[in-house]
Amino acid sequence: MNIALVTCESLAQYAAPNVDDEDSLLTGYLRRQGHTVEPRIWSNPAVDWTRFDAVLLKSPWDYFDRVEEFYGWLDRLERQQIRLLNPVPVVRWNANKRYLLDMERAGVRIVPTRLLPRGEAVDAAALLQEMGQEQVVVKPAVSGGAKNTFILTRQETAVRQPQLTELVRHEDFLAQPFQSQIQEEGEWSLLYFGGEYSHCVLKTPKSGDFRVQHYLGGGIAPRQAPAHLRAAADRIVREFAPGCLYARVDGLDQDGELLLMELELIEPFLYLASDPQALPRYEQALRRMSEVVNE
Repeated sequence: MNIALVTCESLAQYAAPNVDDEDSLLTGYLRRQGHTVEPRIWSNPAVDWTRFDAVLLKSPWDYFDRVEEFYGWLDRLERQQIRLLNPVPVVRWNANKRYLLDMERAGVRIVPTRLLPRGEAVDAAALLQEMGQEQVVVKPAVSGGAKNTFILTRQETAVRQPQLTELVRHEDFLAQPFQSQIQEEGEWSLLYFGGEYSHCVLKTPKSGDFRVQHYLGGGIAPRQAPAHLRAAADRIVREFAPGCLYARVDGLDQDGELLLMELELIEPFLYLASDPQALPRYEQALRRMSEVVNE
């Protein structure tokens, strides 16, 4: 296949010295399997996307900083009938974390989520009181890499109020109860290629932090997926990631059930170096999807 590997202008801020460059790992492997792979920046207007058999979303890690431009790019691909993996409608839905509320309405157990709509007057103290929490995590509805994500505590409501007011003035935010289990056990990530389970890691934050991203000092440990988490993640991918080349289900093991944190379908780190069969499974899923299209 002739493949465009979609990336962004700069990956430097998401790099970590102890983690392999996943774009290079994937590009090298796909080339060794006979594919032509060309990294392309999604926001570059000079790229002719019609040249490619498939356009693989891999690391467009600035899309949430310029989301309207990203939506416009998706619209252009759709008009030109460019084959984007993952599919445009799924990517558009997944770009705004309001999707969690859609999933909750469909019966998925998610971290309790309160939407703070853009322009809404948010009283920090009243928000904590309403949610019955001593501390909540506040994050943008369109975000990645823990951007503008912070913990709001009862002791800090007065100090944080101006920041919260200013942030919500510009965009939608979400408030979720702080999950201490992230610090105590970690966050599970289950990876799927072509709708089929591939591998699993357990991510842990560095001491004193709650963010698990590796470029913020978080740890990554390969693990066997517990059966009950795997069953729940299987259902999520089946119902909410149709036609997707890849999916990552992030969640906590709470009371013997998966508590969904996020369903990552746009630019997740896939932990391809954590399992020796991850790259072959990715490429096999890509071949299966190509065969279906060509039938």
